[in-house]
Amino acid sequence: MKALLLANLLIGGYNFGTVWAHELDIFRTWTRVGERFHEVQRAHWRKLPYWVFAPVALGLITAVVMVWFHPEGSPAWGIWGSLGSQILSLVLTAAFWGRWQAKLANDARGADSPYLRKILRTHWVRTGLVTANAVILVLWAIAAFG
Repeated sequence: MKALLLANLLIGGYNFGTVWAHELDIFRTWTRVGERFHEVQRAHWRKLPYWVFAPVALGLITAVVMVWFHPEGSPAWGIWGSLGSQILSLVLTAAFWGRWQAKLANDARGADSPYLRKILRTHWVRTGLVTANAVILVLWAIAAFG
Protein backbone atom coordinates (compact mmCIF):
# COMPACT_ATOMS: atom_id res chain seq x y z
CA MET A 1 0.00 0.00 0.00
CA LYS A 2 2.93 2.33 0.58
CA ALA A 3 3.91 1.85 -3.05
CA LEU A 4 0.46 3.06 -4.10
CA LEU A 5 0.84 6.14 -1.90
CA LEU A 6 4.28 6.77 -3.40
CA ALA A 7 2.81 6.46 -6.92
CA ASN A 8 0.04 8.90 -6.02
CA LEU A 9 2.60 11.28 -4.54
CA LEU A 10 4.63 11.20 -7.77
CA ILE A 11 1.53 11.75 -9.91
CA GLY A 12 0.42 14.58 -7.62
CA GLY A 13 3.86 16.17 -7.93
CA TYR A 14 3.73 15.93 -11.71
CA ASN A 15 0.24 17.49 -11.79
CA PHE A 16 1.48 20.23 -9.46
CA GLY A 17 4.18 21.08 -11.99
CA THR A 18 1.85 21.15 -14.98
CA VAL A 19 -0.78 23.31 -13.32
CA TRP A 20 1.86 25.83 -12.25
CA ALA A 21 3.27 25.87 -15.80
CA HIS A 22 -0.20 26.80 -17.02
CA GLU A 23 -0.68 29.38 -14.28
CA LEU A 24 2.65 31.16 -14.60
CA ASP A 25 3.52 30.76 -18.24
CA ILE A 26 1.21 29.10 -20.76
CA PHE A 27 -2.00 31.09 -20.32
CA ARG A 28 -0.09 34.35 -19.85
CA THR A 29 1.97 33.71 -22.98
CA TRP A 30 -1.25 33.37 -24.95
CA THR A 31 -1.89 37.08 -24.39
CA ARG A 32 1.23 37.81 -26.50
CA VAL A 33 0.94 35.53 -29.53
CA GLY A 34 -1.18 37.89 -31.64
CA GLU A 35 -2.54 36.59 -34.94
CA ARG A 36 -1.21 33.08 -34.30
CA PHE A 37 -3.35 32.71 -31.17
CA HIS A 38 -5.60 29.93 -32.44
CA GLU A 39 -2.69 28.07 -34.03
CA VAL A 40 -0.87 28.12 -30.68
CA GLN A 41 -4.00 27.08 -28.81
CA ARG A 42 -4.66 24.16 -31.20
CA ALA A 43 -1.08 22.94 -30.74
CA HIS A 44 -1.59 23.17 -26.97
CA TRP A 45 -4.84 21.20 -27.13
CA ARG A 46 -3.23 18.39 -29.16
CA LYS A 47 -0.73 17.81 -26.32
CA LEU A 48 -3.19 17.93 -23.43
CA PRO A 49 -4.39 14.30 -23.59
CA TYR A 50 -0.85 13.07 -22.95
CA TRP A 51 0.69 15.54 -20.56
CA VAL A 52 -2.38 16.75 -18.64
CA PHE A 53 -5.51 14.60 -19.03
CA ALA A 54 -3.84 11.19 -18.59
CA PRO A 55 -1.89 12.15 -15.44
CA VAL A 56 -4.96 13.86 -13.94
CA ALA A 57 -7.02 10.72 -14.62
CA LEU A 58 -4.29 8.53 -13.08
CA GLY A 59 -4.21 10.75 -10.00
CA LEU A 60 -7.97 10.53 -9.59
CA ILE A 61 -8.05 6.76 -10.12
CA THR A 62 -5.23 6.31 -7.61
CA ALA A 63 -7.00 8.53 -5.07
CA VAL A 64 -10.22 6.52 -5.44
CA VAL A 65 -8.36 3.21 -5.06
CA MET A 66 -6.62 4.57 -1.96
CA VAL A 67 -9.96 5.02 -0.21
CA TRP A 68 -9.95 1.22 0.18
CA PHE A 69 -6.26 0.36 -0.20
CA HIS A 70 -4.01 2.67 1.81
CA PRO A 71 -1.13 2.23 4.23
CA GLU A 72 -2.20 1.22 7.71
CA GLY A 73 -2.71 4.21 9.94
CA SER A 74 -3.30 6.59 7.03
CA PRO A 75 -4.97 9.77 8.26
CA ALA A 76 -8.56 10.29 7.09
CA TRP A 77 -7.68 13.88 6.14
CA GLY A 78 -5.10 12.50 3.71
CA ILE A 79 -7.42 10.02 2.07
CA TRP A 80 -10.41 12.34 1.76
CA GLY A 81 -8.44 15.56 1.30
CA SER A 82 -6.59 14.18 -1.71
CA LEU A 83 -9.72 12.75 -3.29
CA GLY A 84 -11.82 15.81 -2.48
CA SER A 85 -9.35 18.36 -3.85
CA GLN A 86 -9.08 16.40 -7.10
CA ILE A 87 -12.83 15.99 -7.51
CA LEU A 88 -13.47 19.66 -6.79
CA SER A 89 -10.80 20.66 -9.29
CA LEU A 90 -12.39 18.47 -11.98
CA VAL A 91 -15.92 19.70 -11.24
CA LEU A 92 -14.82 23.35 -11.43
CA THR A 93 -12.81 22.66 -14.58
CA ALA A 94 -15.90 21.16 -16.24
CA ALA A 95 -18.11 24.00 -15.01
CA PHE A 96 -15.81 26.93 -15.79
CA TRP A 97 -12.31 26.60 -17.26
CA GLY A 98 -13.11 23.82 -19.70
CA ARG A 99 -16.15 25.65 -21.01
CA TRP A 100 -14.25 28.92 -21.28
CA GLN A 101 -11.45 27.12 -23.13
CA ALA A 102 -13.98 25.73 -25.63
CA LYS A 103 -15.49 29.19 -26.15
CA LEU A 104 -12.04 30.73 -26.43
CA ALA A 105 -11.14 28.25 -29.17
CA ASN A 106 -14.00 29.65 -31.28
CA ASP A 107 -13.61 33.32 -30.36
CA ALA A 108 -12.22 35.38 -33.25
CA ARG A 109 -10.86 37.89 -30.73
CA GLY A 110 -8.19 35.36 -29.71
CA ALA A 111 -5.88 36.88 -27.10
CA ASP A 112 -8.35 39.75 -26.59
CA SER A 113 -11.18 37.37 -25.71
CA PRO A 114 -13.02 37.89 -22.44
CA TYR A 115 -12.78 34.11 -21.95
CA LEU A 116 -8.99 34.29 -21.75
CA ARG A 117 -9.33 37.14 -19.24
CA LYS A 118 -11.72 35.00 -17.15
CA ILE A 119 -9.25 32.13 -17.23
CA LEU A 120 -6.38 34.39 -16.19
CA ARG A 121 -8.42 35.91 -13.34
CA THR A 122 -9.69 32.63 -11.88
CA HIS A 123 -7.34 29.78 -12.77
CA TRP A 124 -5.50 30.33 -9.48
CA VAL A 125 -8.39 28.44 -7.81
CA ARG A 126 -7.59 25.30 -9.81
CA THR A 127 -3.89 25.85 -9.21
CA GLY A 128 -4.65 26.05 -5.49
CA LEU A 129 -6.63 22.82 -5.49
CA VAL A 130 -3.93 20.89 -7.36
CA THR A 131 -1.33 22.39 -5.02
CA ALA A 132 -3.44 21.42 -2.00
CA ASN A 133 -3.55 17.84 -3.29
CA ALA A 134 0.24 17.76 -3.65
CA VAL A 135 0.75 19.17 -0.15
CA ILE A 136 -1.75 16.70 1.32
CA LEU A 137 0.08 13.82 -0.39
CA VAL A 138 3.47 15.00 0.90
CA LEU A 139 2.16 15.28 4.47
CA TRP A 140 0.38 11.93 4.18
CA ALA A 141 3.56 10.29 2.89
CA ILE A 142 5.55 11.78 5.78
CA ALA A 143 3.00 10.35 8.21
CA ALA A 144 2.99 6.94 6.49
CA PHE A 145 6.74 6.61 5.91
CA GLY A 146 7.88 8.46 9.04
